[in-house]
Amino acid sequence: MADADRYSEARARELEQQAISLASKNERLAQALDTARQRLVQLQDQLDAVSRPPGSYGTFLTGHMEDREADVFVGGRKMRVAVSAAVPLGALRAGQEVRLNEQLLVIGAGSYETTGEIVTVKEVLDGDRVLVLARTDDERVMRLAGPLLTTHVRVGDALTADMRTGFVIERVVRSEVEELLLEEVPDTDYSDIGGLGPQIEQIRDTVELPFLHPDLYREHGLKPPKGVLLYGPPGCGKTLIAKAVATSLATTATQRREDRGGHADAASPRSYFLNIKGPELLNKFVGETERQIRVIFARAREKAVKGIPVVIFFDEMESLFRTRGTGVSSDVETTIVPQLLSEIDGVEKLENVIVIGASNREDMIDPAILRPGRLDVKIKIERPDAEGAREIFAKYLTADLPLHDAELARHDGDPDATVRAMIESVVAALYATEPRNEFLEVTYADGDREVLYFKDFASGAMIANIVDRAKKRAIKDLLASGGRGLRTAHLLGALAAEMRENEDLPNTTNPDDWARVSGKKGERITYIRTLGTDRDDLADTGVAVPVQGPAAGAGAEAGPRAGAGDGAAPAAPTTVGGRHGPDRVDGREVDNVTPAGGYL
Repeated sequence: MADADRYSEARARELEQQAISLASKNERLAQALDTARQRLVQLQDQLDAVSRPPGSYGTFLTGHMEDREADVFVGGRKMRVAVSAAVPLGALRAGQEVRLNEQLLVIGAGSYETTGEIVTVKEVLDGDRVLVLARTDDERVMRLAGPLLTTHVRVGDALTADMRTGFVIERVVRSEVEELLLEEVPDTDYSDIGGLGPQIEQIRDTVELPFLHPDLYREHGLKPPKGVLLYGPPGCGKTLIAKAVATSLATTATQRREDRGGHADAASPRSYFLNIKGPELLNKFVGETERQIRVIFARAREKAVKGIPVVIFFDEMESLFRTRGTGVSSDVETTIVPQLLSEIDGVEKLENVIVIGASNREDMIDPAILRPGRLDVKIKIERPDAEGAREIFAKYLTADLPLHDAELARHDGDPDATVRAMIESVVAALYATEPRNEFLEVTYADGDREVLYFKDFASGAMIANIVDRAKKRAIKDLLASGGRGLRTAHLLGALAAEMRENEDLPNTTNPDDWARVSGKKGERITYIRTLGTDRDDLADTGVAVPVQGPAAGAGAEAGPRAGAGDGAAPAAPTTVGGRHGPDRVDGREVDNVTPAGGYL
């Protein structure tokens, strides 16, 4: 009995081991079978991939929800195909790419084409079509793709186009065009301009009254002016006035909306100032400048439709619109000038748009532009007189600047009185008709001579530069010696430095042209002689040291001559900038004559 039990136990253990071994084999077989099944699936996928026919792409045109069909442009043909249930037909947009299988079933949605030909919008026809100009000036009507349907497309915009499908897809920002259309809200006010009170009053009467009281103008049958020409010497405030006009018009427009019960949105632009840099419009391609002028006025009309005043400012106007027939190497003005004329008084009216031109050579502008009905008002921006210079100095030299203790002590610590006294000192020095301020001697065609002083060439830009120089001198003194604050000596020293730097600038090669640019009009000038003076002591003693030398420059051969070299000592010893080498000054020889007209 005991032997039987032992046998049974041994047999049971043996069977248990066999069962464990069989289970392990079964598990390995199952894993091998699973691996084989996966491999079979991979092979099937690879077989399907190599045997699958190629798919195709098309451009979605429009969908038909009731039949789950779509009009698609495929391979140069317009076709109506079925759409897979897995593709959301309502989400597809015109111009979007779609994938099709061999049965031409739409099975997927793609993106939009990212490349194409650049075209220019000539006219917006309706909600989804535009008339464009292609590369060869061919006109084509094209449809707007999905991204452009929610974008405000304007005349003159550059778009990428797929010529095969007839879609324009994307707007391209062309920097060479957009830089000319600086749509900005100017922040310059009339109060920021000094020394031009009469001119400001004249331009306000011309520009703002029609906009502020349009009913009165209509009642009297009076049309507002279309344009204003600001002319005068460089640096006298023509651009500032143009910006101030835009700001003032914006303020007037806001007040009118509020008076009518409307809401003036502070976030929205109140006015637009299109600052057109004249020479940048010039282009070597025929017709390109004219096209950009059309784009500028189209953009202005678009903005002005909303009742927002728009100022188109042409700086350096003579560079674009010079008198026809005066071109030396080209005749571009023969087409550019008529383009501007047609924009100003053509079939399309300019409502709420004012054209302002600025020039320091108004004699070069085509007369057709300057006639009444185009640039109706001509305002001369004169050089500032002494009173105007005080006003301009007061804009840049204010009581909140750091002033030297010695200056404040002279006026009992009153900064306002100190600033006024400093301004009086520098204005008196600038406008003094003394030998130290003599700048040029000009000879006219009839032989008459005239001495011009630095005050005859003063400008707002020069005054601003004098104040900036004085501030830099004050900073250098603070760093060098610890003396803090502006002093009168800084201003006078800055004035002397400004005078020295301008001594070599007159153009003696063509004195009459230089005089016209500088604002010196009248009888023709045939000869210019620079009157140099040592101005280093202007800030300290106020006494000038005369320096003399032989005249040089244009007209030196045939025009009047003065100085050593003609055998007689001149009555008013002077020198001409640019002269180097030995010279005679006050009866003695000087070897180092500086180009600025002084001597070392």
